Formats: sequence, structure tokens, C-alpha cells
Amino acid sequence: MEKEKKLELTEGSVYKIISLGSRDNLIETEGVFKGFISIGVDETGLLMELNSSHGDMAGKMRIIPLHVILLIDILDVKEEEKKDDYKGISHYVG
Repeated sequence: MEKEKKLELTEGSVYKIISLGSRDNLIETEGVFKGFISIGVDETGLLMELNSSHGDMAGKMRIIPLHVILLIDILDVKEEEKKDDYKGISHYVG
């Protein structure tokens, strides 16, 4: 049986996100995912670099709080680079 690949947001991938705006208003964000960011003490958001579909706002950064996200469309996936966390064995000599 083939192991199911875990799906996660990867930095550098392109997403289209629909989120809640003001009353009866949805906000559409399309661009490159730059990572997660802390907002205040206990809130997290997605950091997005806006693409050309946003006109004059292209290249600007937008923070979308996680609790307002309705859906995420995956437009282009950048493969996640494997990080080598092995830095050798640390020794303590006392």
C-alpha cells in the first residue's frame, strides 16, 4: 500500500486564498506564500506576497489571519527542500 503524502503549505508556492473581509465582503488574495507570522500574542497568519492580479499592490505583502480563511486554492506547488538538521553530535566536556 502506497504511503499517502502529507499536504502542507510550502514557502514559494502560489496560492489563491478567499477570506472574510468586512460585512458581506470576501477578500481574494493571490500570490506567493512566504511563511507563517505571529500576530500579537496568540494569533497566527499567513504572509503572502501579492502577484500582478492585484494591480498597484503587486509585490506588497499581506498578512491573512488564520481564523478568517475560508478556502485555499493551490495554483503552483514549489517542492519543499529537504533540510539537513544533522549538525554532528554535540559533546559536553566538563
